[in-house]
Amino acid sequence: MAFDLQVVVDSTAPHELADWWAEALGWQVEPQDEAFITRMVQAGAASEADTMRHRGALVWSLGAAVTSPEPGRPRVLFQRVPEEKTVKNRLHLDVRVGPERREEEVARLVSLGATELWRGAQGPMSWVTLADPQGNEFCVA
Repeated sequence: MAFDLQVVVDSTAPHELADWWAEALGWQVEPQDEAFITRMVQAGAASEADTMRHRGALVWSLGAAVTSPEPGRPRVLFQRVPEEKTVKNRLHLDVRVGPERREEEVARLVSLGATELWRGAQGPMSWVTLADPQGNEFCVA
C-alpha cells in the first residue's frame, strides 16, 4: 500500500514563512476557509486563540500550507512551534532548477531574504545551500 506524503516545517511564524516559500517556489499559499473557521469558533469546537488575522483574512494560527500549481507534488505545511531553530536541519528541501538557472535562482532567493551558507559539489553535481528567513537550510541544485 502506498501512502501520501506531506512535508512539515516547524516555524515560529508559519504564515509569513508560507508566504516566503510560495514566492520562492512559484507555488500558492493554500486558502483557508474563513466561514468554516468562524463556524468552528461559534460552535465551541475552537477558540478565538486558535485563530489570527493574516493579510486581512481569518486563519488558523497553528499553520499554513503551500501547494504546487502542478498536481502530484507534496504539500508543504508550516507549523507553529514556540522555539526558534537552534541546530542544523536533519532533513532539507532541494529546489532543483538545473545548472543553467542555479546562479540566477540563488540571487533571486537571496533578494527575497534567504542567506547563502555554502557551496558544494560531488562529481558532476553541484549545489548552493541557503537558509530561509527562519534559518531552515535548503539547497538549490
